[in-house]
Parts: sequence; structure tokens; C-alpha cells
Amino acid sequence: MPPRPAAAADPVQLTFRPVTESTRDDFIEVFAGRGGPSYCWCMLWRANRDEINDSKGPARKAQILSRVDAGTPIGLVGYSDGVPVAWVSVAPKPSFAGNLGGPESVPADKVWSLTCMYMRRALRGRGAGHQLIDAAIRYAAKHGGKVLEAYPVEPDSPSYRHMGFIPAFEAAGFTEVGTAGTRRHVMRLTLTAGDGGNR
Repeated sequence: MPPRPAAAADPVQLTFRPVTESTRDDFIEVFAGRGGPSYCWCMLWRANRDEINDSKGPARKAQILSRVDAGTPIGLVGYSDGVPVAWVSVAPKPSFAGNLGGPESVPADKVWSLTCMYMRRALRGRGAGHQLIDAAIRYAAKHGGKVLEAYPVEPDSPSYRHMGFIPAFEAAGFTEVGTAGTRRHVMRLTLTAGDGGNR
């Protein structure tokens, strides 16, 4: 008799809150906790010319928190049963200093960018990634974004995996509009008012 296939992990249901002064500590917990991306603090695409040379983990933490303290949108924290366990970087494209790529067919101030997703290891394979994308869609639409842009890679890519995988964005309705570098694919979703509350 052939072995039974392994049962799929139970799905997880996340809730989301934007990173602000009131959720600052939750954001820190996600990044500074075990396995968290405390080496980058999601500054890869945000660092401006003066910040690029100061790229150690503690310096990057100070850089991202200065944006939070200034009220600059940086993204959403995901919670499982009230515990901060996930992160999606989503913000207006002009707030990123790095060369994300993408055609200039839409005014920059109408484009939001999803540049990073992270979740605790225990959540992987339980549908959390799709929830991160959907939460980013809702958040960008609610705050006036007309297009959400993402920069995912193929599932077998050796790098930029934190930017997500193409099939997940295709499932959410994104379409490819170009490439950036040798691995990243620029994908876009046109946002509607309904995305702000109904997805």
C-alpha cells in the first residue's frame, strides 16, 4: 500500500494593522524575534544616498523607525491570535529610494509598492502569503493608491525570495508589465474603491 500523503497544515487566519506609533513595538517584535529579518529592517529599497553607507542591522533599525515616528507609511503587521507574526512592506512608491523598476505609464504618486513579505516559519504553507497580498491590496486602495506594484520572482529563484513568488500574485489578479534585473518580475494590479474594504 502506498504511503498516505502528508496532511496539509491547518490554515491560519491573520488580522492586520498598519505600522504606526501604537504598533511600533509589534513591528519590532516581528523583526527582532527568532528568525526575524533583523539584518535588514526592510531598508533595502528605502535607504537614501546618505543612509546606504550605514547598512548594519542596528543602523537600519533606527532608519526604519525614524520613518514610523515621522508618520510615513511602511507596511502592515500580521497577527495570529493577537500575536505579531508576519509583515508585508507596502507603501507609496515614491517613499522608496531604490530602483524598483517598472514602466512609468502611471503617475508615481498613484502607485504603491509591495516590496517584502515575511512570516514566522510555523505559518508557512498555511495560506498566510495570500493573506499578506490581500491585506496589502486593501491597504493601498483604502489610502488612495490606483495601482499596486510588486516585484516577485520564480519559485525556484535563488534570491529576492522575500519579494514573493509570481504564482501567488497571479492568483491575486496581478499581471506582468516588465522585468527588473535578471530575476525580478514587475507585476501590477489596478485598484478599485471596492478593494479597500471588500477583498
